Amino acid sequence: MSLQTIRGQEIAKRMLGSGLRSGRISHAYLFSGPGGSARRRAADAFAKALLCEQAPELGDACGKCLSCRKVEHGNHPDLQAIGPDGASIKIEQIRELQKMFSYRSGSSGRKIYIIDEADKMTVQASNSLLKFLEEPPAPAVAILLAENGQALLPTIRSRTQLVPFTSMGAEDILGELAAEGLATPAARCAAYLTPGPEECKALAAENWFAETRNVVIQLGKESSSRSGASLVTAQQQVFKAGLGEHLDSLFDLFHLWFRDMIYVQSERREHIVFIDQLEFISQVAGSRSAEDWISCMSIAAESKKKLKSNMNNQLCLEQFLVGLEQPGR
Repeated sequence: MSLQTIRGQEIAKRMLGSGLRSGRISHAYLFSGPGGSARRRAADAFAKALLCEQAPELGDACGKCLSCRKVEHGNHPDLQAIGPDGASIKIEQIRELQKMFSYRSGSSGRKIYIIDEADKMTVQASNSLLKFLEEPPAPAVAILLAENGQALLPTIRSRTQLVPFTSMGAEDILGELAAEGLATPAARCAAYLTPGPEECKALAAENWFAETRNVVIQLGKESSSRSGASLVTAQQQVFKAGLGEHLDSLFDLFHLWFRDMIYVQSERREHIVFIDQLEFISQVAGSRSAEDWISCMSIAAESKKKLKSNMNNQLCLEQFLVGLEQPGR
């Protein structure tokens, strides 16, 4: 793993690579934003580069030196990582980190510690870390990872260099999955609903997600016939299958289903998400106008909002299905 092999995150990679080449390394970084797997991979790659013997010339880890090999094998003595113990990161974990850093560096250089999900530190742990940031026992670089950097104490944020992260684009996620041979139809849908490849793989592996996707395909086909009776039957199936608690994902997938209809109409088949349903989508896409399909997308988005406003699940789905019968009204 190196910084340049990480897809997307161009701003983060540029900032970190520039620091490596110039030798201007901060004592603490805050990797903040969505895409937990991308943040962690970047942290591991940056730590590897910081310990690499060739990084100043390359702006990245060489992957060949002894230090790089130690990091890859997970046994570099100057690299430590911690994450939540249960629901939070506790003060005992920070104290143990401080204890580890009191020992002499294996290479007489800097030591690095990564704190994953740093926004889950307890108040006591945060205060302990603050002192550690200000007075490390040895030359150290801290890499804090957080989805919401604003959740950290302002005094901690002020002592770190912010490195922004964004959700990966679906095509980048699919590119990584394709390289691993995991670009399944379910994963193709999940890529549009998750911030990174690890989250995508986890969602695609869920049985309820596969079932929800199948229900969307079934309902999508039946809604094209505008048969109210069949839609009511399908609605009952959703709750019978125990998918009522996943209606938010159902509405997200419907949004993608209707968007596929527009892509077929506009001859942009390369962007279709439900690629395994291309034949059916191609047959029915012309049965409604683009404006009608856009209205259907709006109904799906509005239904998700109603769900977040605590509308009854069954009523929310019922109104959604009824709305699809006459989307332009």
